[in-house]
Amino acid sequence: METTFPSKKLATIGILGATAVALGALGAHALKNQLAGGLLTEDQLSGFETATKYQLFHTLGMLLIILLQQHMSSKYFVWAYCFFLIGIILFSGSLYLLCTRGLMGMEELKMLGPITPLGGISFMAGWLCLTLAAFKKS
Repeated sequence: METTFPSKKLATIGILGATAVALGALGAHALKNQLAGGLLTEDQLSGFETATKYQLFHTLGMLLIILLQQHMSSKYFVWAYCFFLIGIILFSGSLYLLCTRGLMGMEELKMLGPITPLGGISFMAGWLCLTLAAFKKS
């Protein structure tokens, strides 16, 4: 395994973790204030919070993968990492945009709705890859 491989992955994890915290704070403070003005609904705020939770959980999962790779080798760890990253982009990314489209004046972002479940499927695939890594070593 290359020495830069974990470094790039750790940098990605750091960025994803930091943005999850920043977006969580945005949701808890700035977006919550938009409820009173009717620019955001409770469901949209809840969806935004779900996106940040899933981003943070799966970022931690990516960190776990990096740590596990130091002790056991499996191609499934690489797949799990990639599926988690894709899941964050598709699931959390689409929810962030869907939930704030009214604030941004971009109602056409509604078309992203079908992308969110693809991100969820990617998360599940990542967890299943971790399961496979437990049983098969390459």
